[in-house]
Amino acid sequence: MQATNILLLLFGLGVLAFYLGRGRSLAIAAPLGGIRKLHSLPSYYGMHTAFWCALPSLILLALWMIFDDPVINSMVIGAAAAEIAPSDTASYNLLLNKIGNLADGVLPRAGQTGPLLAAADHMVSLRQISRWSLTLLALVFSAAGLVLGLSRVASGFRARPAVEKVMQNLLLACACLAIFTTLGIVLSVLFESIQFFRSVPVTDFVFGLDWSPQTAIREDQVGSSGSFGAVPLFVGTLLVSAVAMLVAVPVGLMSAIYLAEYASKRIRTFAKPALEVLAGIPTVVYGFFAALTVAPYLRDLGSSFGLTVSSESALAAGGVMGIMIIPFISSLADDVITAVPQSMRDGSLAMGATHSETVRRVVIPAALPGIVGGIMLAVSRAIGETMIVVMAAGLAAKLTANPLDSVTTVTVQIVTLLTGDQEFDSPKTLAAFALGLMLFVVTLLLNIFALHIVKKYREQYE
Repeated sequence: MQATNILLLLFGLGVLAFYLGRGRSLAIAAPLGGIRKLHSLPSYYGMHTAFWCALPSLILLALWMIFDDPVINSMVIGAAAAEIAPSDTASYNLLLNKIGNLADGVLPRAGQTGPLLAAADHMVSLRQISRWSLTLLALVFSAAGLVLGLSRVASGFRARPAVEKVMQNLLLACACLAIFTTLGIVLSVLFESIQFFRSVPVTDFVFGLDWSPQTAIREDQVGSSGSFGAVPLFVGTLLVSAVAMLVAVPVGLMSAIYLAEYASKRIRTFAKPALEVLAGIPTVVYGFFAALTVAPYLRDLGSSFGLTVSSESALAAGGVMGIMIIPFISSLADDVITAVPQSMRDGSLAMGATHSETVRRVVIPAALPGIVGGIMLAVSRAIGETMIVVMAAGLAAKLTANPLDSVTTVTVQIVTLLTGDQEFDSPKTLAAFALGLMLFVVTLLLNIFALHIVKKYREQYE
C-alpha cells in the first residue's frame, strides 16, 4: 500500500477511534448520572483515544519514509553483481539512478545487461516488501493504540490535560520544524557558498564589476576562467526594485488611505477585492504584459522624445512589478489604518482639525509601524521576483543606473546558473549559492531595519 493510502487509512482509523472513545465515555457516564460525573467532556476522551490510535502509526510512517529509500538502495547495491559495482560516488549515483529507472519502468528492459535487470528486480521486490511491512506495522500500532486508548477511558481519567499536552507538543513540533527548515536552508546555502569562495575570492565577488560566469570545458579553450563580479547584479536588482517601489508605494498607500478613510461602504466593498485581485494574477502573465505591451509602448514613447529605450528595460520590468505588488502595500496599510482607534480620530476632530489633517497628523503616524512593515514586505517581494525580470528586463549584466537600459537581477542569474545539467563542483554553478547567500543577507537586513522602525514608532504612539 502506498504511503498516501496508509495516511488516509490512519486518518479514517483516527476518526473511528474518536467516536469509539467518545461513545465509551458516554456509556460510562450514563449510569453515573450524566457527563457531569466525568472529569472531562466526552470529546476529550474521543480525542485522547484518537491520538493513541493515530500518532504512533504516523510517527512510524514518517520515520519509515525517511529511511526507506537509503536502506533499500544500500541493500540493492550491496547485493549487486561485481561487474556493475560502483567505484566512486559519481558512478554510485549513476548506477542507482539507472536501476531506479528500470524498476519504475522509465527505461526499457530491452538491451540491458543481466546484472542490471537483476538489481532492478531486487529493488522492486524490496519495495513491495517495504510497503506491505509498513502497512502491517501501521495497522498493528493503530489497533494496539486503539485498545490502549479505550482501556484508559474512565470517569476519573483526566483526558483534557492529556489532550492539551499532546496539542501543545504538536504545536511545539511544528514551530521547531519551521525553525529547523530555515536553519537547513541557510546551512545548505552557506556550505555551497564556502566552496565557491574557495575558488573565487570574496572581494572579487562582492566588489567585482564584471559578471561573466561562463567557463570553458577544456583548459586550453579561450575564456577558461569566468568573471564573477556581482556588482552589476546588485545594481540591477536595486534598480528594478526601486522602480517597482516608486510605483507601488504611492499608489498602494494612497489607495489604502482612500479605502479606509474616505470611501463609502459600497465603494469599499467593491474596490478592495478588485484591488486585491492583482495579487492573484500569475507572475508569468505580468511578464507577458510587460514584454508585449509595456516595453514596446515605452520604447515608442521614448523615441517620440528622442530617447533611446531598450526593448528590455528596467523601467518596463519595474513598472509592471510595482503594479503587481500594490496589493501587498494597500491591503496591509488598509488593515493597520482601520485598526487605529476611533478615539484618536474623535479627539483630533474635537480639537478643530479637519479630516485631512487628522489623517495626516494622527492616523498615518499611529499606523506607521504597520505601513512600514507592509512596505518592507513589498521590497522583499520585489527583490525576489524573477519571471517579470526575465521577460521584460533581459539577461544582460550591465553596470548602469539608467532605467531605460536592459539589466538583470540576482534571482534571474540564480535561475540561469542552475538551469539544465550542471556540475556542482564548478564555480559557475556554485556562484548561484553565493548569490542566494547575498540575497538572504540583504533580506535579513531589510527585516532588521523594519523591526527597528516598528519598535521605534510603536513605543511613541502606544
